[in-house]
Amino acid sequence: MLDALKVIILGIVEGITEWLPVSSTGHLILVGDVLSPNLSHDFMEMFNVVIQLGAIMAVVVLYFHKLNPFSPKKTHKQKLLTWQMWIKVAIACVPAAVVGILLNDWLDSVFYKPLPVSIMLIVYGILFIVVENRNKNRKPEVTKISELDIRMLLWIGAFQMLALIPGTSRSGATIVGALLIGVSREVAAEFTFFLAIPVMFGASLLKLVKFGFAFTGAEFGYLMLGCIVSFGLSIVAIKFLMNYIKKNDFKVFGYYRIILGAIIIIMTVVKAFLA
Repeated sequence: MLDALKVIILGIVEGITEWLPVSSTGHLILVGDVLSPNLSHDFMEMFNVVIQLGAIMAVVVLYFHKLNPFSPKKTHKQKLLTWQMWIKVAIACVPAAVVGILLNDWLDSVFYKPLPVSIMLIVYGILFIVVENRNKNRKPEVTKISELDIRMLLWIGAFQMLALIPGTSRSGATIVGALLIGVSREVAAEFTFFLAIPVMFGASLLKLVKFGFAFTGAEFGYLMLGCIVSFGLSIVAIKFLMNYIKKNDFKVFGYYRIILGAIIIIMTVVKAFLA
């Protein structure tokens, strides 16, 4: 029962932080360190990635009409534009897909630790503040996903590739990359949601294959529970973010990341000192 409660808390953390540009990995490391569920290290490593499937389903549900090229409610032109959007998503996913397949295990072994995660939290926190200050008096050049060209897509894809380093935040990295090239906040956030569908599905599949699908009944139940909770909180987080950025910039998330990164560093130092 206690482990189930801990899994619910982790699902809440994942659902809220996956779509906000604050790094779900950083939060899961911090909260997981405090909670310490009585589950194997290999299972928890897989769990922290695969509960993203719940978050993915939130995007699919909220944007189903926009994502569906077969919708009978769309005109022929709208269906073509939907296919065009999926092609753009595929192009932008190429850099992360290639590097993720080749270097996934190495990146996890080197960077999936409190100190690297905290450094990336702080670095991208500073970037958010710098980029937003730079864009303060600039008008966005891109206000629709259909206006993104191949150069822009590869640029955004390169930033998504950087997010393979834990603590960077996939949404944070792609939003920063998009803002740098003049994409509006709304388009940057929305396109980031769509990019997450193939990327997070692929990352989850890789983790499941690595784990070997060797679940006990309890572990499978915990994984499903985490996904369901993550789905529900993701719905809330996505709606909140899209409403928030209509009137506000991303700087508050930058400050938050810097504070969180500092907290993780302090906790790591104190833990090492007390060990």
